[in-house]
Amino acid sequence: MIPIPVLNYHCVSDYPAPWIAEYTVTPDDFEQHLDLILDSGRTVVPVSRLADASAGRRALPRNPLVITFDDGFADFADIAAPGLADRRLPCTFYAATGSLEGRRRRETVFPPHSMVSWSQLPELEEQGVEIGSHSHTHRDLDLADPRIAADEVIRSRELLEDALGHEIRSFAYPYGHSTSRLRRVVARCGYDSACAVRNRLSRVGDNIFALARLPLLAATTIEEVSAWLDGRGARIASARPDTLGIRADRLYRRVLRMPVLPENDLADPLPPW
Repeated sequence: MIPIPVLNYHCVSDYPAPWIAEYTVTPDDFEQHLDLILDSGRTVVPVSRLADASAGRRALPRNPLVITFDDGFADFADIAAPGLADRRLPCTFYAATGSLEGRRRRETVFPPHSMVSWSQLPELEEQGVEIGSHSHTHRDLDLADPRIAADEVIRSRELLEDALGHEIRSFAYPYGHSTSRLRRVVARCGYDSACAVRNRLSRVGDNIFALARLPLLAATTIEEVSAWLDGRGARIASARPDTLGIRADRLYRRVLRMPVLPENDLADPLPPW
């Protein structure tokens, strides 16, 4: 069982907004991470390569590694993507389509923040970035009405495909939360992979619609990143993503009645992780 680190970034900035600061790494730390990756002997592949391996269409390299970014913050295009391109490292970028710049109306639970623009997406693809969907408004879909959840999954894919002119293969659940029903919706909508979080190392045989990822936080140390690249420092994911802890967390959020926003009311921001 070969552990596969799937790294999950959000924001790369020296001056993050308070609401995203916990899930931000500094540019200097990000550069160190990339250098560690180059020295690790790992071969970086996009998420779609894991899907191809799962379906038997293409073999994985010997020591694979995946880099993902969620949400669509502008610093990805300004800082992260150039650093990756300079080292010829691919990644998968999951965009929450309702928050991208270039449309007159924002449809997102995010507070105001500088985001990647629609016009930048083709440029990012030219730099080796795979584009995936992260829903439209970034609602917490595992607690949402099933019709709203399905609309979020479908609408974000259609918007990205219209903008880029090709199919969008992968989805990332907002906040990393999914249910078996939501995973079936994602599969039926035409995606062939999806990322959760799970704080685990992934592996061949991981649930392709709930791939385990390791979030990079402001408090994540270089030693922790080095251990993950070496296949240590975290448990290896099982093929069953709905652990007792995840089910307990979902029940806790339901009891608290974490706001599930009506379709046209996006005033109350939720955190992006």
